Amino acid sequence: MIRQMLTSLAALALAAPLAAQEVTPDPRDWAAITEAAEGQTVYWHAWGGSNAINDYIAWAGDEVAGRYGVTVEHVKLKDTADAVSRVIAEKSAGKDAGGAVDLIWINGENFAAMKEQGLLYGPWAGDLPNWQYVDVEGKAAVTSDFTVPTEGLEAPWGMAQIIFYHDTARLAEPPRSIPALRDWAQNNPGRFAYPQPPDFLGSTFLKQAVMELAPDPSVLTEPVSEESYHEATAPLWAYLDDLTPNLWRGGAAYPQSGPRLIQLMNDGEIDLALSFNPNEPSNAIANFELPATVRSYVLDGGTIGNASFVAIPYNANAKEGALVLANFLMSPEAQAHKQDPEVWGNGTVLALDTLSPEDRAAFDAIELGVATLSPDELGDALPEPHPSWMVRLEHDWTARYGVGQ
Repeated sequence: MIRQMLTSLAALALAAPLAAQEVTPDPRDWAAITEAAEGQTVYWHAWGGSNAINDYIAWAGDEVAGRYGVTVEHVKLKDTADAVSRVIAEKSAGKDAGGAVDLIWINGENFAAMKEQGLLYGPWAGDLPNWQYVDVEGKAAVTSDFTVPTEGLEAPWGMAQIIFYHDTARLAEPPRSIPALRDWAQNNPGRFAYPQPPDFLGSTFLKQAVMELAPDPSVLTEPVSEESYHEATAPLWAYLDDLTPNLWRGGAAYPQSGPRLIQLMNDGEIDLALSFNPNEPSNAIANFELPATVRSYVLDGGTIGNASFVAIPYNANAKEGALVLANFLMSPEAQAHKQDPEVWGNGTVLALDTLSPEDRAAFDAIELGVATLSPDELGDALPEPHPSWMVRLEHDWTARYGVGQ
């Protein structure tokens, strides 16, 4: 099973990576890249669990088709590891060219595993024309993926941060810390839920909790060891033992994704949930999927944030087309369109002070949704733990609390 394969890879302390694949084609010759990309079809393997995100990917595909003659096919995934497994299977079969995966929406343990095993083309990201706008100085997450240096093997295309949201008609003052959430749940059983790990959002809730509860959170930035893991997670398991019986359905079943949380709140089954997209509650309100009384907030100690990336497998069939698409995703136009709450509301990876007045004006004109926090309200995001922690947490959570559905 691919997740087990990734687990054994990413759980290890990452030593020096294997040599990067020879960078052919060369993204520094952009005229040659765009010429070769024309007529190619890029199979972009990306999570397909959100209508807003799927619509944005379709829009980006239409744009690069019209401008560069590149066709984009969105291969909708439930789990990024499915695409990684395809690349691993092709490498095992000796298929070192003409692979089925041209671009992957990736980060965390999946990126760490592919980098370690030499399964990525590159480096290339820093040579793309639109890299000049990326906020390398202000956003450390664009060059370090869950503490693992990207080294040009993936390009950032969005920023995200955990927010909690609640229906103010039923919950006026929500809990603002992980311990306070447990106490609130004990007094309001069944009114909070998080997705079942290894769903990314569910796993991130575990990381948010362990970060706040661990005696020494600094150990989370290093590869996991037996000693550091047991010391850091002991408070987490005690916490979850208390919280689980008071979850939605008493912890006997879990939502399978973030969109399911929206449905549960809209149906009045829960009063408190979380998202990795600060604008998701506003989008849902605009689409009549949540009541207009829903608002969002972050915990008093801050919440985890990270960048989303795209990477190109070493054996991709349409490398030039993938480069063209990745470059477009970092363009001011695509970034502003994506940040629009009516489109997606996903944060930009760009440094706005590097943009032309016209491009900057497009960002300045964006109106925040009714339930969307301003950048000042979001505050500085907490860094992700090393990916090996996520792997161990998912494994042990499943052994302790996992349920089938």
